[in-house]
Amino acid sequence: MFNEIEKAYEARDLTALDALAKPTFREQNRSKRFTAPLMLSANKIKHLKKIESLECDAVILNLEDGVSQEEKPFALVLAAIFLSRLKKCDKKLIVRVNALDEGGYEEITYLNQFMPDAIRVPKIKNEKEVRDILHLLNDDIELHLSIETAEAWHNLSTLAVNKRVTSFYLGILDLFTDMGLPQSIITLENPTMHYMLSHFLISSRAMGVKPVSFVFQEYQDLDTFEKWLELEQSMGYDAKGCISPKQVDLARKTFVNKEEEIKRAQVIVKLFEMHRDERITGFSDEEYGFIDEPIYKGALKLLESEGK
Repeated sequence: MFNEIEKAYEARDLTALDALAKPTFREQNRSKRFTAPLMLSANKIKHLKKIESLECDAVILNLEDGVSQEEKPFALVLAAIFLSRLKKCDKKLIVRVNALDEGGYEEITYLNQFMPDAIRVPKIKNEKEVRDILHLLNDDIELHLSIETAEAWHNLSTLAVNKRVTSFYLGILDLFTDMGLPQSIITLENPTMHYMLSHFLISSRAMGVKPVSFVFQEYQDLDTFEKWLELEQSMGYDAKGCISPKQVDLARKTFVNKEEEIKRAQVIVKLFEMHRDERITGFSDEEYGFIDEPIYKGALKLLESEGK
């Protein structure tokens, strides 16, 4: 299968790739417990092939920034192919489409057939846009919104129009640009940053929406990244966007509370054994996402290592 995909991609044969994207029913991962969503460019096959082995709890298949205009059609189809292959996944699979006026509506329509766990829409502005998206989006797919325009910030409290809107992502670089603020003030000590992080967190939580803190672009500067994590964790955040596996490792160590992790493992073991008695060894739980035998064994191993 991978050979076919790579051959069609190398030949720039979009028709052949599209034939490999089979509309499918997927077991939706409805968990909101993800802590370190890892961004992957959807046109990078070598990265997409590693999704199942990645040590993260959510993957964002990116069609937007970082994907050239020429590559965007290929990224869209490749995202669809890998969604159709991963009919169940312990990681939350999110697709970040392009802005609505740059092909986003069409991409959402196409992706409905392949049932990502969530669609993330960038550069959202107002409630009307959110309602238009929800009208178009399959009812079983969550909607995540990037808050990165001045208008979205102003309208933040109006954007969670129903329970299908489950997560907000703080796009600090684009937001500051749109507001005419210098990016030089994005520092750990800056009071404006503290205010924005606090306001975003409290506003999101008050609406029952998960707030995901901004991506730290200097992915090699892990010391500063860790300091941002410590600050955000002290404020009450439990998730931050990541662009490298090393960032994921640090974010998970910061945000995953050991007691909560043990409690989660205990529940997974109990749920799996209950379903196994009914000869069901793969199922979706609304809170914990998809659970199968490898997930069960991982939970057992954790409990054993903790003496539980």
